[in-house]
Amino acid sequence: MIAIPILAGVLALTAGDVEIVRASDPPAQAAPAPKPCTAPEHRQFDFWLGDWDVTTPDGKTAGHNRISLILGGCALREEWTSARGNNGTSLNMYDGGSRKWRQTWVDDGGTVLLLTGELKAGKMVLEGEIPAGGGKTSRERITWTPLTGGRVQQLWDSSEDGGKTWKVEFDGTYAKKK
Repeated sequence: MIAIPILAGVLALTAGDVEIVRASDPPAQAAPAPKPCTAPEHRQFDFWLGDWDVTTPDGKTAGHNRISLILGGCALREEWTSARGNNGTSLNMYDGGSRKWRQTWVDDGGTVLLLTGELKAGKMVLEGEIPAGGGKTSRERITWTPLTGGRVQQLWDSSEDGGKTWKVEFDGTYAKKK
């Protein structure tokens, strides 16, 4: 039987130097990876976070909405319940690749809405298209505006003529639940 000595370390060549690394040495500590979704752009829509009562311009209750930060701060989740009992939800996130905000909305009426946009003059403006029947499309634009007293206005407009004229679909004022 031939005995072969076991090497207790490993030789590493770095820039012409020899470094001995022993198996018992702790592993080198890599710099911590930067935390995702911490750039200021990811916080642009945070004014919408909260548990809200939503009213129409005439003061009637439109519904309730809960907006929460999820996925380590990388997305906002919307949970909507209308005064009539309809429900919907959206997922909102800043897409660093396109430098745009994106929203995917779905509701219990079968509506799917994909919106893209950005913060403009302090307002979040997202737009997209949905089928309007007869092979046509409807342009949808939703604008969220921070108001005094921590309130938020959501204005949803639609256009069936490519944006030449707009019709208000929904105008709601958000006030934090007490």
